[in-house]
Amino acid sequence: MAKTKIAYFCQSCGFEAAKWLGKCPSCQQWNTFVEEVIEKPNTSVPNWKANSTTQQRANKPVQVADITFSEEDRILTPDNEFNRVLGGGIVPGSLVLIGGEPGIGKSTLMLQLALNMPNLKVLYVSGEESERQIKMRAERLAPQPPEGGVSNDGKRQTSAPPLGGGGAFILTETSTQNIFKQIEELEPDLVVVDSIQTLHSAHIESTPGSVSQVRECTAELLRFAKESATPVFLIGHITKDGMIAGPKILEHMVDTVLQFEGDRHHVYRILRTVKNRFGSASELGIYEMLGEGLREVSNPSEILLSQRDEPLSGITISATLEGMRPMMIETQALVSPSPYGTPQRTATGFDTKRMSMLLAVLEKRCGFNLGAKDVFLNITGGIRVEDPAIDLGLAAAIISSHEDIPIPFKTCFAGEIGLSGEIRAVNRVEQRIAEAQKLGFEQIFISKYNMPSAGQDKKRIDLSRYKIDVKIVSSIEEVFGLLFG
Repeated sequence: MAKTKIAYFCQSCGFEAAKWLGKCPSCQQWNTFVEEVIEKPNTSVPNWKANSTTQQRANKPVQVADITFSEEDRILTPDNEFNRVLGGGIVPGSLVLIGGEPGIGKSTLMLQLALNMPNLKVLYVSGEESERQIKMRAERLAPQPPEGGVSNDGKRQTSAPPLGGGGAFILTETSTQNIFKQIEELEPDLVVVDSIQTLHSAHIESTPGSVSQVRECTAELLRFAKESATPVFLIGHITKDGMIAGPKILEHMVDTVLQFEGDRHHVYRILRTVKNRFGSASELGIYEMLGEGLREVSNPSEILLSQRDEPLSGITISATLEGMRPMMIETQALVSPSPYGTPQRTATGFDTKRMSMLLAVLEKRCGFNLGAKDVFLNITGGIRVEDPAIDLGLAAAIISSHEDIPIPFKTCFAGEIGLSGEIRAVNRVEQRIAEAQKLGFEQIFISKYNMPSAGQDKKRIDLSRYKIDVKIVSSIEEVFGLLFG
């Protein structure tokens, strides 16, 4: 029997100490250390194939030039939004972590994925629900047909597969050793674990959900994924601060970290990439939560723009980018006299500090007296935008509300505002112009610095191929002169 030892772990970052500490020396958090009983590891590292009779060959160093590599082969799912967020599909042997608020739809998303992939053998491991509970949810989920996609065997699918989830298998188990036994017998093509905080390994004596258990179970699943080239999806809980529960090393161990977020009062959910070793880390997928499951939203601009019959002051449309996807979002501003001594500055879906900077620029460069006014900003649709290209749209909305003059409905903006009042260039402006034209806008304001100089004619944007009226501006004063005279 191996001896056991007691160690103390920080619940915030996973730092290990031999004794209890009030303040973590790693993350500087107070009162986060908890006691855990840990079994000293044996001479052999725990292996997911510990019960197998086959012998494993030790790995040897290989030169990079000698490694054979063919074209990247990804597993395409019927969900185009999911493929986009992962960078073009599921990479074999990848370990993906999905986190989000309780009840946001993480389990629904993964179960719907398992049911809609009949050409693959998918093992759905649940440590939180019974088989009957999962069956009840599976009956409610309607299979989602691919929108012009192709199945994994190369054949185009024209209708959704029947709800039987022909390739979906359910396993209610929390022991990693028992899970790996079933994996060896079933040999699935894809594994989903719901959730990583409920698993426990026999090599660690602490309780499930502790720092050491989460780390060890993730390490075992990581070895399984890399050795068998089987993709594994882990559903993770989050803390009250919005961070994924467990040690920070959990996010470093996995290949991809996805954040499933949204407001309970809105039907739309956002799947955001936080980390991705196989694609862009700034992609975004949007879903609509319905009674029969999650429906992918292929054109998010339609849901982010409100339908109104008459122009209203304080409302503008901005062209933004999330990853490689251009979107048109509605930015709203409300400027009113402050009834109290200190004016309020509130922003929903936008950085409050950047809003304060825009207000200072408007006062200094344009002469608007906003120091005694309450200012409220809102990005509609419940999303949060960090793209500086919406600065111009927000500034126009603030002045529109301040002067109570509506901005033409078919006008949109794409430009960053500097401290001197200049309109700075934004990246991939041609995609923004094309998206605005596709949605029927009549004019768009962009920076003149997006237009290369005469010595760079090869890079010059050809505005003649756009039917939309492109307004070239250089300063915030010029913009307001064109809008409000």
